[in-house]
Amino acid sequence: MAEFIAPPCDGIIEVLYQDEHLLLINKPTGLLSLSGKNPLNKDSVHYRLVQDHPSATLVHRLDFGTSGIMLVALNKVVNGLLTKQFQQRTITKSYTAVLYGDLLNDCGDIELPIAKDSDHFPLMKICHDSGKPAHSQYQVIERHQQGLSTRVTFTPITGRTHQLRLHSQQIGHPILGCDLYHNEHSQQMSSRLMLHANELSFTHPMTEQRINAVCPSPF
Repeated sequence: MAEFIAPPCDGIIEVLYQDEHLLLINKPTGLLSLSGKNPLNKDSVHYRLVQDHPSATLVHRLDFGTSGIMLVALNKVVNGLLTKQFQQRTITKSYTAVLYGDLLNDCGDIELPIAKDSDHFPLMKICHDSGKPAHSQYQVIERHQQGLSTRVTFTPITGRTHQLRLHSQQIGHPILGCDLYHNEHSQQMSSRLMLHANELSFTHPMTEQRINAVCPSPF
């Protein structure tokens, strides 16, 4: 697969919350979380944030096409404490997605182990031998009246790379606009990846208050 070169991103990073310890931001679609090795992939969430916040570090990432809430630490201590929350799965996230076709059930669980696909980088694959456990839950929000697509809320119980995109494809309903995991129709049905991180709940590492951040889906 040819090296990915990100097209210019005109979208802006919206700051949803800020204090001396951390930021909550709304990442635009079409922006890398971290800069790539290729100089043409320098623009990223991290590259933009360190212009104003030199000590900013990303606690987690969102895929290039995914928009929505990201949690950013403003010092090493906070980064470590938030990373521990992710590892202990006390941080919860939910996503809005639009899937291809009409889902049979109103809700469900997808438990399929995920591994790197060494033959097709950067793709991931389902592998019951070497894959790490991966668990996603979905709830239908709205069904398109012609049965062409279904809007869902996704709750990832684990946080594997490309988890929601791959799990969606595996149940026969890929996310619209996805360039990596699609069928012959789903990629062309949207100009962007129809996946948005709309809620994130965590414990503030300094105040110990529980923060429930919401960033409504733009689609």
